Amino acid sequence: MATRRSILLGTLGGAALAAGGGAVWFRIARGSAADYEARASALRRIFDPEDASLRLWDEIVRYATLAANSHNTQPWRFAWIESELEIAPDFARRTPAVDPDDHHLYASLGCALENLLLAGQAAGLRLVPRFADGAIRVAPEPAKPATDWLFDAIPHRQSTRGPFEGGTLKAEERRLLEETPLGGGVEDVVVKLFDDRPSIAAVRDYVIEGNARQMADAAFMAELKQWIRFSYGEALRTGDGLFGVVSGNPALPEGLGKLILPYVFTVDGETEKYRAQIDGSSAIAVISAASDDPAGWVQAGRASQRLQLAATAMGLKTSFVNQPVEVQSMRGAFAAWAGLGVRRPDLVLRIGRGAALPYALRRPVAEVFAG
Repeated sequence: MATRRSILLGTLGGAALAAGGGAVWFRIARGSAADYEARASALRRIFDPEDASLRLWDEIVRYATLAANSHNTQPWRFAWIESELEIAPDFARRTPAVDPDDHHLYASLGCALENLLLAGQAAGLRLVPRFADGAIRVAPEPAKPATDWLFDAIPHRQSTRGPFEGGTLKAEERRLLEETPLGGGVEDVVVKLFDDRPSIAAVRDYVIEGNARQMADAAFMAELKQWIRFSYGEALRTGDGLFGVVSGNPALPEGLGKLILPYVFTVDGETEKYRAQIDGSSAIAVISAASDDPAGWVQAGRASQRLQLAATAMGLKTSFVNQPVEVQSMRGAFAAWAGLGVRRPDLVLRIGRGAALPYALRRPVAEVFAG
């Protein structure tokens, strides 16, 4: 969920083009760009619930998989359990170094659940969720079809990992970013929105410190590298992970990217880019659920997804800067700073205006849905 992916891949792209003679490396890096764009566009085609030629539940699940998720691991499995649709964690896609208690994994399931509920509503289904046995169960009931602005934003939402343009939020934008995450049946979640420059600077310093601690952790670095996708071919083959093109950076031949990564991915470089990215943000959102357990983390994920969809609908961009909540030794101090008391801060997002970038891929519905 963090923007560290844009930082390292931008540096790699510049180094590769300089080292490889420019045009040759450019052709290698971008050889399958058209295939990538076609796949991304197909994944985000508009869902028309009235199109009888479509497999309804495949379409609802497709919209669910467009949700935000940690490291683009897509740690979910969908299946029918008698009359309920289950969204279960895929523990084969855990990230134990950055997420040892599976907090982000369950928050990712919450993001997917929110998209699922909105898509079901548009299709004339009232989906009643419950958390049981470590998974989410959703019971469908007939209802009058209804779409709203959040549903319409689903195929357009993305974690924008490039720079933002600065500036301030409009009063109506601020109001909706505070209120919308708590709608739709989201329970016991607090959303703190900070849009004053001293608070944004304070979060920036927490993020920079957290990032430095993570980069000093060999297990964290090894895990991060496993999820990096350097080339179009690799991104298309896996349909997941952290691909530099979605941050506005050049693709690289896979072998070259892995070769030069240790030489260009530095704490100093990360620090400067995080500083610029957060200083250019219009606001920071901190989300906290009442219960520090998987059911609560799902609720935090739902609230986060609703905030991101609201931002998208208003022409704003978002991305996660979760380092202060990922580094356990920093979490208490960050919670105190954010005014959360003893509550765990679950997720941190930066919000602002920025350029549109290519979309990340998802795995095919058939790989995640036993429908």
